[in-house]
This record gives sequence, C-alpha cells and structure tokens, in this order.
Amino acid sequence: MRHVAGWAGLVVLCALAGTAWQAQLSAQPASATTNLERMPRDLEMRFALSALPPHLRAGATVYLLDPTRGYILGRKGTNGFSCIVERTEWLKVDFRNDIYTAVCYDSIGSTHHLRVWMDVATLRAQGITPGRLKAEIERRFRTKVYKAPTRAGLSYMVAPLMRTYPNPDPSDKTVATFSMPHFMFYAPNLTNRDIGGAAPPSPYPFIFEQGPHGYAILMVGESERAKIAGASKDLLKDLCAYRAFLCL
Repeated sequence: MRHVAGWAGLVVLCALAGTAWQAQLSAQPASATTNLERMPRDLEMRFALSALPPHLRAGATVYLLDPTRGYILGRKGTNGFSCIVERTEWLKVDFRNDIYTAVCYDSIGSTHHLRVWMDVATLRAQGITPGRLKAEIERRFRTKVYKAPTRAGLSYMVAPLMRTYPNPDPSDKTVATFSMPHFMFYAPNLTNRDIGGAAPPSPYPFIFEQGPHGYAILMVGESERAKIAGASKDLLKDLCAYRAFLCL
C-alpha cells in the first residue's frame, strides 16, 4: 500500500536536502470544490500512461475515473501493466478536486495494490464521508482483504508531475504540484537495514512504508528527469491549460 501523504512528505525532505534530484515544488491554493470532475478522456489517458516508460505504454491497460461510479476500463492492454490517475488521498481524511497522481502497476501490483485505489474511488462515488472511508480501508487491511504481493514487482511513477500533499502531517491539508519521477519496488516487511538503504532523502534505494505493503524507492537520475520533462512538454502544456493548479 502506497500512502501518498507519507510519500509526498519525502518531497519536502528532497527539497531541503538540495540534492541533484530534488523536487520542484509549486504551492497552490485549495480547490474551490470537493466534487470530483471528470478529466477529458484523451488527457487522462495520456497523463496516466506517462507514469510508464515509453516502451510499455502501448500495451498497458488504462482505467479512467467516472466520479459517479469509480474507475472504469478505458482501454484493455496486453502487457499486464495497469495505469490510473489517483484522485483521492484517503489517509488525509480530506476530499478535494485537485489531487492528480499518475501511477502504473505491474501485473502483481494490479492484483493487489491497485485494488485499494479502485475501492477508494468506488466508495467516494457512493457518497461515503472521508472519515468513514479511511476507517473502512484500514479495516480491509487489518482483516487481510488487501494482501501483500506474492512475488517481486514494481510500480512506475515516472510522470512529469504530481499534485498531492507535500506534508505527511494529517492535519496539514496544503497541496502542491511538483516533479519527482521514481520507481517503487514491492518490498514486503523489508527494512533499510535489510537492503543497506539510507534514510531519505537519498539518490540510492531506501525502504518506504515498511510493512507487508512496503516499497523500496528509487528516484530517476537528474538527467533522466530532465529528459522526461522534455519529452512531456506537450502533456505538461495541456495539463496546465486544463487546470492552472497543474502548471509546474
């Protein structure tokens, strides 16, 4: 399970550390409404697929968000990867209309991790409150409805931007738009000691969300991040034109 709130908190550390791969933060005001709006289909497809390396995009499955129903199949793929744009961070106990995080899961992640975000979207569409949503998702983890992946695998988050909460403190509801392409390797119950990982921020692998749904995180290098931004200039332009808070 990837907690966006906690993960995004690493962005603050990266910026403070001043490393070569530090995130570019752009604070934005709160959204005016908590009602989710449907993205234009083509734009949502492109944004979701941007989380994958180019050679995997043509064969990936894409799910699109229908705010009245949850995620629905936008395109059936052939390579086992599944992509979405996450719109709800349930750990914050806060519903907004300006959270946009593109992520793609491999076949095992599509079976285990993706299910959580599918359920989050469905429950929100059904009208559940933020507090009840958090309690229900935590109950499903506690009762093993959501299980750890049964083999090694990874999720890709190499999209040119994210918009989410930069502070892991549940009481801080500020969001930001920033660039931080990275890979997330499934590492159930591993610790930094097990892999020799350094405490974040680090350009080397480290463990995040230690536990049965933990990850080993690896950032892309500075030159690769610049390459991603250059290759995504049209997508970045269209996202910025769609919503001002998606401007880097």
